[in-house]
Amino acid sequence: MITFENVGMRYGMGAEVLRDINFSLDKGSFHFLTGPSGAGKTTLLKLMYLAHRPSRGLMHFFNKDMATLERQDFPRLRRRIGVVFQDFRLFDHLSAFDNVALPLLIKGAKKADIASHVEELLSWVDLEERMHARPATLSGGEKQRVAIARAVINKPDLLVADEPTGNVDPAMSRKLMHLFIELNKIGTTIVVATHDEELVKDVGAPILKLANGELEQLPGAKALTDPAPNNQSNSANKNLPSDPSEGEDG
Repeated sequence: MITFENVGMRYGMGAEVLRDINFSLDKGSFHFLTGPSGAGKTTLLKLMYLAHRPSRGLMHFFNKDMATLERQDFPRLRRRIGVVFQDFRLFDHLSAFDNVALPLLIKGAKKADIASHVEELLSWVDLEERMHARPATLSGGEKQRVAIARAVINKPDLLVADEPTGNVDPAMSRKLMHLFIELNKIGTTIVVATHDEELVKDVGAPILKLANGELEQLPGAKALTDPAPNNQSNSANKNLPSDPSEGEDG
């Protein structure tokens, strides 16, 4: 799915923020990205969702070399990646519903088929009463849940999440991780950056640890555990509505 070979990243003429990053992520894998503040986690995530090109080294995504990929091919590749930003990046002029629906519209889903899928997912993250509210009227936790729903609505091939549970309470945190695990079960490769050590321990996914711009891969559990309470352990199909754009060229 993803390979980084001797990747380095610097901003301008400054020192390298990331140095000699080497790793591969298999399709359908689930990893946590950890490390202290300033270790370079957000910069690494930006490379992973193709917001930046590296200063040096090679990156391959979906069997494509990013160094030789034509500029016009990047938008199609980015549509295969879902991103949960730490600062949400919601469109202020759109309602929660319309923010979540946007990836499906871009992908080419029929408008008549979108509403039920968006409503179901917003209901699942406890936002059924707020789906027509605009971001300015939402709390930080509500914005976080909208951002996560938008990132997963079209079942991306790769999901990159930067502190996705940082603004929600523990119960919602577990529910959101359950959603990620269900998405992973149907094939999405997932990378979650977090400072929450208890969350990492509960889920049991392998860890990529950054320290001073360098990456250390730590042993992880071979199978994920589901942190959701028993009464929330729904099937993947129920948690993740079927994609209304399946079968269309996206």
